[in-house]
Amino acid sequence: MKKVLLAFDGSHFSEGAFSFAKQLHDKKRLMLTGAFLPQAEYSNLWSYSGGGMSGSVFIPLVEDEDAEDVRKNMERFEAECKRNGIEYRIHKNFLDFGITELKKETRFADLLILGSESFYADADMGGANEYLIHALEGVECPVIVVPEKFVFPRTNILAYDGSGSSVFAIKQFTYLFPEFSGNPTQLVYAKKDGKDHLPDERYMGELAARHFRDLELFKFEGHPRDYFTKDNLESCDAILVCGSFGRKGLSSLFHKSFVNDILKQRSVPIFIAHHQ
Repeated sequence: MKKVLLAFDGSHFSEGAFSFAKQLHDKKRLMLTGAFLPQAEYSNLWSYSGGGMSGSVFIPLVEDEDAEDVRKNMERFEAECKRNGIEYRIHKNFLDFGITELKKETRFADLLILGSESFYADADMGGANEYLIHALEGVECPVIVVPEKFVFPRTNILAYDGSGSSVFAIKQFTYLFPEFSGNPTQLVYAKKDGKDHLPDERYMGELAARHFRDLELFKFEGHPRDYFTKDNLESCDAILVCGSFGRKGLSSLFHKSFVNDILKQRSVPIFIAHHQ
């Protein structure tokens, strides 16, 4: 049984994130921990990086109205878990639950699920991705970012660029979700510097074939953005597996801007594993 952490902001109950957790539970039972951050804390989540951003951060006081919103969302979470037969935990004293506590909680969780709409509802569209990058640098478990509207994955797309980061993410995905092993799976590699071979193809093929029964190794001739389009991802009801936002960033092929572009689309769930 997996322990899954589901984080909400004060005023927004992410139906997409909860629905994804519920459908995971339908496939294989899990324990769901609800973490409810005050609105001010959640909107500033993306500016905390354990030292990654300079300057002070102003956190306004939690208003009574915000506190009431959080309590209502807690009650809804509790009711939905009971209705769906999901074992759950909940942080009742949300005023004492902030960014530091959330990141510590990820150390003791198998997975963190976040609703992507909240990234953009509470942050300037031009800088939301940087907030997300800094937040993901601090978590200690894999993350799935879920749009509000999605189709539960029927296929897996594994973004591979030959780096240790991308291999690590793929391995974490296979360990966490053996129930997805029967989905049609594409391991996608885009050529770089004129090379037409998949890096370490024999090794990568051997690894992936042990975990995915219906596997295709696909070498795409062009820029990754031309393949990972909103229409293409949505048409195959995919979950996209990407490498981490490590301190050194992604490799030069599947780099930060590539993942950011996918996040902006809000089209499919994205699995991101942080390579420590």
